[in-house]
Amino acid sequence: MSYRGERGRGGPPSARGQARGASPDRGRGGFSPGFSDRGGRGGFDNRGGRGGYDRGGGHGGGGRGGFDNRGRGGFGGGREQGGVFAANIPAVIDARIQDNSDKKLVASFKDIRVSDIDLPLRPDFGTAGREIKLRANFFPVKVTGAGSLHEYDVAISPTAGTAARRVKKRIFQLAEASAQWTQAGMKGRVAHDHAAKLIAAAKLPQPLAIRVPFYDEDEDPPAPTSKGYKEYTLTITYTQPLDSSALTKYLGGDPQYRNYDIQPLLSAMNIILAAHPNRPGGGVMVGRNRFFFPSASERPVSLGGGLEAWRGFYSSVRPAHKQLMVNVNVCTTAFYTPGNLARAMEDFRNSSFGARPNAFVKGVRIKTRHLGYKKTVKSVFNKSARQHKFDCAEFGGLITVEQYFLKKYQIKLAHPDMPLVDVGGIKSNYLPAEVCEILPNQPFRGKLTDEHTANMITVAAKPPNVNGAAINGRGLDELGYREGAAPLGAFGVSIGTEMAVVPGRILPPPGIKYGRGEPNVDDRASWNLRNVKFHRGGKLENWAVLLIRDGNRDEFDGVRDPQLMPTIRGFVDMCKTSGMTVVGGDPPVAEALLPRKDGTDPTRDAAIGVIRKTLGTLPRKPTLVFVILSNGDKHIYSGIKHLGDSYLDVATVCVHSGKIRKEKGQLQYFANVALKVNMKMNGINHGLDPRSMKWLDEKPTMLVGIDVTHPGPGSVKGTPSIAAVVASVDKYYAQYPASMEIQETKKEMVTNLGKMMLSRLQLFQKHNAGALPQRVLVFRDGVSEGQFPIVIAEEMPAIRAAFRKFPQYNPKLTIVICGKRHHTRFYPTEAATAAHDGNPKAGTVVDRGVTAVYEFDFFLQAHGGLQGTTRPTHYYVVHDEIGFTADVLQQLTHSVSYMFARATKAVSLVSPAYYADLACERGRCYVHKLLQGLSSSGVTASSNSEEAVMQEAVASWHGGVQGPQLKDTMFYL
Repeated sequence: MSYRGERGRGGPPSARGQARGASPDRGRGGFSPGFSDRGGRGGFDNRGGRGGYDRGGGHGGGGRGGFDNRGRGGFGGGREQGGVFAANIPAVIDARIQDNSDKKLVASFKDIRVSDIDLPLRPDFGTAGREIKLRANFFPVKVTGAGSLHEYDVAISPTAGTAARRVKKRIFQLAEASAQWTQAGMKGRVAHDHAAKLIAAAKLPQPLAIRVPFYDEDEDPPAPTSKGYKEYTLTITYTQPLDSSALTKYLGGDPQYRNYDIQPLLSAMNIILAAHPNRPGGGVMVGRNRFFFPSASERPVSLGGGLEAWRGFYSSVRPAHKQLMVNVNVCTTAFYTPGNLARAMEDFRNSSFGARPNAFVKGVRIKTRHLGYKKTVKSVFNKSARQHKFDCAEFGGLITVEQYFLKKYQIKLAHPDMPLVDVGGIKSNYLPAEVCEILPNQPFRGKLTDEHTANMITVAAKPPNVNGAAINGRGLDELGYREGAAPLGAFGVSIGTEMAVVPGRILPPPGIKYGRGEPNVDDRASWNLRNVKFHRGGKLENWAVLLIRDGNRDEFDGVRDPQLMPTIRGFVDMCKTSGMTVVGGDPPVAEALLPRKDGTDPTRDAAIGVIRKTLGTLPRKPTLVFVILSNGDKHIYSGIKHLGDSYLDVATVCVHSGKIRKEKGQLQYFANVALKVNMKMNGINHGLDPRSMKWLDEKPTMLVGIDVTHPGPGSVKGTPSIAAVVASVDKYYAQYPASMEIQETKKEMVTNLGKMMLSRLQLFQKHNAGALPQRVLVFRDGVSEGQFPIVIAEEMPAIRAAFRKFPQYNPKLTIVICGKRHHTRFYPTEAATAAHDGNPKAGTVVDRGVTAVYEFDFFLQAHGGLQGTTRPTHYYVVHDEIGFTADVLQQLTHSVSYMFARATKAVSLVSPAYYADLACERGRCYVHKLLQGLSSSGVTASSNSEEAVMQEAVASWHGGVQGPQLKDTMFYL
């Protein structure tokens, strides 16, 4: 970019960003393996699309808020009418909670001191708020009789090859039908994971090896002398007894068992409970603990593009006070639509610009119609049946695939110019896609297109009464829990059929403070901007407008469009009305006429080059570029963000021409954008009133958010993960500048956390006259329960190392993990305590009944749900030097959830963690091409070494955000 009178900064960016909204390649695994039961964030097991572009979307609840409080957020939800689940059934709180034995247990913790590396014990239970009763989607697991379960390792030889999952499942199926299995006393008395673990109700003979002649389901058993005869041996080796009585003592609060490792027992119980739904002829297991059932009562829903949505059930065993429970929830995932592969590939390619057939076919199981054999597709070949020749002695030498199929099988190909697919093993075996039929019951494990994602969210978002009825009805039936399906009886296991009923509370909303006026917060935790001014208005000066023209019918017709300047002036009026200072007259407008979309340039590098050149025509470097997008092209949006952040050191805010120019809803749209512009210009949108700020005002405190996002399905192998640390710098807890870095692919812990924390502390010091915070409260997003000890062992020392960089500095540190990837749902038991759609009301908190037996955790739904079944956030304290009580931490977390600057409503994830998440998403823009599965050369890069991919990512990252104009601002909003 080269402004007049200013020197340019260098070449074009090599990677493009992506839009926020329905981003299907969201870190943590992407969409396809399983949606949960609601819209808004979506994503792999409850993650993904929050808001989109530069709209003020509320986390989880959507919630664009703004001028007239008609925020929508997220994608469209289910069509069923919402309501209170089981409203006519009396709800009685579980007896194990009613007797207050959990409170007595927690009171006994006061005499116990835990080490620095142990998770802190629960200090007490919260009491603030209005008491209510809630159903939770947990069912009691009863284990009768004493004694042990027995765990075995299973080794398969020879190894099952590349199609290990499918082949292993078939090997176990054949083994179960063998005489050896019965003779060893295993029939109906063992459960296994079809891979490496087996649980037995009684000890099995040792040594134990079962030989299995292998053949597929539609084949006849092979003779040992037949060609291609294959035999596998399962060697089953005893590993350890699992004492179920120890689990009972742990759940009952026996102090001697507080540190007992119950994970092996929980894993064993999950294997036992999965045995029925995962049996041959049962459900299709996707990932861990998710089961999908071909059902005439609930048919798949077409997503278009060769895919369909199946609704199934998640099931996982969880410990709770005095009771082992199984958590059951609905979930939705994408499956291939059975049918002709060529037609499906064409539908997938047409479903979205840039959708690549290779992403669709990789790993799909097919049956050929000319010979009837089954194969797994490895990839799409780069030649068609008409182009590819091979040496065929039968027909006299070189022959094309098209000619071969005509001569050999009398099949005249209808699509000879379509690329071939490779179904070979070690050697390639190229087939025309039109002679391949996609086999049924196959989950799609790739990356969904944006259109698929939007359709998937619509299917997945069902109201609470619909989901609750599905869990209590088809869920318990299909999982085999209602009738106690085998092998539950052999293990003495039975499942209760009534959801747990637990106590909860509704916390009152905090007071919201603006520079002028005090808005009223409604029962959906929402308010509007009428008659209020920002807490602190920023200054908008020396800004510019970039008009993108990309062929969309709703775009402005160039800089002379008579609606353009009135629209810009209308936005300026909104900024002034909201309390901002706008300096100067009309801003300069640059117009970028983009080249047409071209399949050879899927991430639209050429268009970004045009945008960069256009910005170079501005008279001087602006503080902010107001970008009017032509459409929702994620490549254009992300490329602009990459360009502004990493190359030009210019803040950008993007709006959609089709929305900003429409009179209907225009004031709200202006208000939503003004929220972001004010923050980017160092303003403060709103804060909390003195009553709600009491704890924060006691001592200088820094609130920190930390997150890591990972490459999703379809990314180039080795694409790095992105880590972000944000931290407050002022006494209003409004501005959260960020540190962002790329790191090893799929590494959950933050590699350079010490350096990033040091940067945040130095900035705090700069904003506070040299003073450092006396308390540091960290909200860490995106860490699974199994990784809590790693946070303590690796990340906490890194944070403390940053403290030691300052002389005699040792603030009190508390670390709270924020979890959204869980399946806990709460259902109000009466209409008086429910929201209008049957969800819990905003401010609902639960810390008894389905929480940890010993540790300090709680569920909080700060936001008001807008569609589907709302999901609370699970907060888990893993280190606490500050010494929180339950009420103080719960109310603080609730209040800070109202301080998210981009919406006029509470959001479902506490604001610092949400900001860290947004910063990670912005970082994805800088390595966008790799996330799309492309190398800098524009071809798929699955063969690239991870080292080479990291080098490309570093070049694309371009140092991140280093410019003095942006680096200490909330540029990522």
